[in-house]
Amino acid sequence: MAEQKQGDFEKKIERLESIVKELESGNVELDRAVALFKEGKTLSDDCEKLLKGAQSDIDKAMSADSGASAPPLDEDEIPF
Repeated sequence: MAEQKQGDFEKKIERLESIVKELESGNVELDRAVALFKEGKTLSDDCEKLLKGAQSDIDKAMSADSGASAPPLDEDEIPF
């Protein structure tokens, strides 16, 4: 995953929230609403990519730590 600036995801979410608030206000002209929607869609796609990359990093770390996968637990078995 490409390195992101710290807080990049949070900044994108913050901007998405402000876009939603502006659109929900109902006081937005059509051209502005369309521009905000497009920006929001791009931000949403970016956030999804960041989350998928983070999940991939976590999955790799988990599989590297475990070495071999643990046997599945029985439904009635207590895992400790």
